[in-house]
Amino acid sequence: MIILNDTVIVEETIHQEWLQWLYDTHIPAVMATGCFESFQVLTVIDSPNEGATYCVQYHTPSLEYFNKFYSNHFHKLQAVQNELFENKFVLFNTLMETVERA
Repeated sequence: MIILNDTVIVEETIHQEWLQWLYDTHIPAVMATGCFESFQVLTVIDSPNEGATYCVQYHTPSLEYFNKFYSNHFHKLQAVQNELFENKFVLFNTLMETVERA
């Protein structure tokens, strides 16, 4: 399983608005690409950062699906977030793979 993890630190003043946009608009758009099977949203309880910190994880069965997403959708979806919440968040992505016990 491949997991795209978006860690987002959002200013407290807009984090409720951002969270509503995430659930109502962004996640449905990401899932509509057909590249991911499921997702989960987590909050970082002990974040040392100012603002609200979230991790949004999208699960896909293979790198092939992730690469399709990255090539065809990633930059467009990021541009929307940047336009709506410019200078109000910091985001970094991590691509991970589950490890099966040997």
